[in-house]
Amino acid sequence: MSILILDNDGIQEINREYLQRDCPTNVISFAMQEGEGAGLIPLVLGDVVISAERAAADAAEVGIPFEHELWFLLVHGVLHLLGYDHERGTVQEAERMETREAEIFDLLVNEFPYK
Repeated sequence: MSILILDNDGIQEINREYLQRDCPTNVISFAMQEGEGAGLIPLVLGDVVISAERAAADAAEVGIPFEHELWFLLVHGVLHLLGYDHERGTVQEAERMETREAEIFDLLVNEFPYK
């Protein structure tokens, strides 16, 4: 898996080029085990691209540490690589993803402090 952290301009360029969405976003995942060519390299999950600029703004807006927002976006992106989908799936699948996000995030920031 690769992790790429960019600013809003960088993620907007990727969003425009690969997803035809001309706007910045917080996180994008590109799964290597889905779509054309799936399974060619079975040990590679894919890529997670995060906008640090957007993460900082979102964290400030809700009053949480920047690092927590980065961890959350990374967890969210990795779950997409693993096949979780809150956008195209059912309500139950979205709830399943949200539950899993919360479980993993709690482990990262509470059970295994990174400081």
